[in-house]
Amino acid sequence: MVVGNKPETNFAIAVLDEAVGGIGFTVQPDVGRRSAEIGYWLGEEFWGRGIATEALIAVTDYAFSNYDVCRLYAHVFDWNGASARVLEKAGYACEGRMTKSVTKDGQTIDQLMYAMIRE
Repeated sequence: MVVGNKPETNFAIAVLDEAVGGIGFTVQPDVGRRSAEIGYWLGEEFWGRGIATEALIAVTDYAFSNYDVCRLYAHVFDWNGASARVLEKAGYACEGRMTKSVTKDGQTIDQLMYAMIRE
C-alpha cells in the first residue's frame, strides 16, 4: 500500500531481511504541521527483543532530521504496557490520559499520549 509513496514515511521492520513489522509517521496538516503521529507494530514472535525500540529510535531520528517537525507523538491503549515501555525506552514521555477516547473490540477504553519534543 505504501510502496512508492513520496516522501517516505512508512517502513518495514526487518530481521534478517524478513519483514516482521511496520513503523511510520504522518505529518499533520495546517496548524499541526510541525507535529507527526508515529505508530508501529511487530509480530508477536519478535516481542521482547528490543526490536521495536530500535526501530522507533531510528525512525524518530529520521523524522526529526528530514522533516520540519518539532513533536512526534503516539497513542497507546491503556492496557498495552509493553508498547508504553517501548516509547519510554526510546525517550518519549507520557503527556497524559485520553479518557474513553477509542473503542476496540466493543470496549471503549482510555489511551495514553506519549510524545518526544525537539527544538
